Amino acid sequence: MIRHVFLLFLTAAALWSAVVERKPWPSGESFLRYLEHKGLPQKLYWDLEREDKELCEEIRAGVPYYEMTDDNGTGLLQALIPINDELQIHLKRNAEGGYDFEMIPVAYQVIEDSFALPVTRSPYQDIIAATNNRKLAHAFVDAFKNSFDFTRLRKGDIVAVAYKEKMRLGRPYGLPSIEAAMIKSRKKAHYLFRYHDRYYDEKGREVEGFLFRKPVNHVRITSRFTLRRWHPVLHRYRAHLGVDFGGRTGTPIYAAADGRIIFAGRLGGYGNVIKIRHRDGFMTLYAHMSKFRRGMRRGRYVKKGQVIGYIGSTGMSTGPHLHFGLYKNGRPINPLGVIKVAKRTLYGKKRKDFIRYAEGMKKELGEAVAQNRKPLRLDDLSKTRYCLDDEALFCDINATRIGG
Repeated sequence: MIRHVFLLFLTAAALWSAVVERKPWPSGESFLRYLEHKGLPQKLYWDLEREDKELCEEIRAGVPYYEMTDDNGTGLLQALIPINDELQIHLKRNAEGGYDFEMIPVAYQVIEDSFALPVTRSPYQDIIAATNNRKLAHAFVDAFKNSFDFTRLRKGDIVAVAYKEKMRLGRPYGLPSIEAAMIKSRKKAHYLFRYHDRYYDEKGREVEGFLFRKPVNHVRITSRFTLRRWHPVLHRYRAHLGVDFGGRTGTPIYAAADGRIIFAGRLGGYGNVIKIRHRDGFMTLYAHMSKFRRGMRRGRYVKKGQVIGYIGSTGMSTGPHLHFGLYKNGRPINPLGVIKVAKRTLYGKKRKDFIRYAEGMKKELGEAVAQNRKPLRLDDLSKTRYCLDDEALFCDINATRIGG
């Protein structure tokens, strides 16, 4: 179905000499304001179900989105606006001159690579020099920062990396994922493995360093986190970029970690919202609050466990609850994978599965070192236009002109 949608895009582009532009989503722009700026009916937003209204508040400033417009000046024909790395809004002008709204998957390819490099300056600088990929260098350093002291490295030490990266239309999409990595310093190898979205050493001990507490006490989870899922009854894609905790109006809400408030106010379908920026690129969001605790305003520093507000039902809400969102470097992650009292150590079947996985990845890294395997360069990858069936619109440059 998705394939046919985009093939229709291509036909429309060819017939109408349409132009496709790639743009960054403006800072402070809401989906409602976008509709207003484009002269589109705001009924498109108000007719959405509650979950889709909430998702419209998740569009990130700076995220690349695509618009198809007609050379003849008839305005917007179609638009693709990512909500997260997996799901995007598709707006399309219909035969009656109105517009249709749907959520569809984001099409991308996953590149897998492994390589080894001698340390000449620092892992960060050496990875950039070899790959021209700053995000990959940052991901490597970020993964090891809680388990290795980089000041111990000497010239000639070895780093090895196995990673995955999404590519969309010949461009990196999202953040690279370090699957396994090794630093060999003073003849000793230090390993790190990604397992179920968490990092562990070779003995199955977690190496994450930042812990969050639950934002509410003694309440039940009413909706869990998902980036993308197909609803078997509604026959469409859904997502929920946080965890909902059901509770009585007025139940205290606590800051999940130390940080500084960067937003306190109304935010569309999320109602009363507080956003807190934490260290290591984390940000938390607390939505549908009945009210804020006195003094909670932008710029205020709060401590972990400090009351910041109270459960409510403001915005697009069917009952009192807290929608709790957690973001790393601007991207939503599952809060339930981070909220805990102490670091984890794997036991039983999970540990056996992990050891088996880690041994395979250690072999991959060892081969990269033995073969002196060089990394893929980002500029070489970007020269290739990945023409996916459901992205045919953007691949046929004879039918469209791609700007931005």
